[in-house]
Amino acid sequence: MKTFVIGIGGVTNGGKTTLAKNLQKQLPNCSIISQDDFFKPESEIDIDENGFLQYDVLEALNMEEMMSAISCWMENPGHSAGPAALESSQRVPILIIEGFLLFNYKPLDTIWNRSYFLTIPYEECKRRRSTRVYEPPDPPGYFDGHVWPMYLKHRQEMNTITWNIVYLDGTRSEEDLLSQVFEDIKQELEKQTGGCCEHVG
Repeated sequence: MKTFVIGIGGVTNGGKTTLAKNLQKQLPNCSIISQDDFFKPESEIDIDENGFLQYDVLEALNMEEMMSAISCWMENPGHSAGPAALESSQRVPILIIEGFLLFNYKPLDTIWNRSYFLTIPYEECKRRRSTRVYEPPDPPGYFDGHVWPMYLKHRQEMNTITWNIVYLDGTRSEEDLLSQVFEDIKQELEKQTGGCCEHVG
């Protein structure tokens, strides 16, 4: 069975989860796997010389469990509730995988049908982060001492990526981002199903 896998990566608080959920409402047979669901317990997270918990690194995530969840979906693609669409397009189950380090994990390199990466400027990112409640809470200096430096490091590592990633401006409205990405996905689905997805969404 054909499947269609979408990756949504990007900076913390860039709008990844919001975009994924908005897309799920528009796409038939669409499931979501979130990288945030695979964090290791706090007791297993490394601490750096400044006392900061190292959450923004791959080692903080149980990627084997995440890969297992993806493999299970691939073997039996989920049929989540979604808008009615033509029967031909319903034969292409869609999986959205969203997370901040998706494109830095090599075993996922060959899985993507479409890849998107949300960016926002430093000041806006810091402002949004300050409004969120985390468990454990961000200690003073955590954003500048760990979160943003790790984001810049991961962005640098992405320079070696050979497939196409669509970079998105996370300061744009939810509606604009959804419209852009949905139209792009719709075109790709039409290619995959021979132009039979005109009624998706």
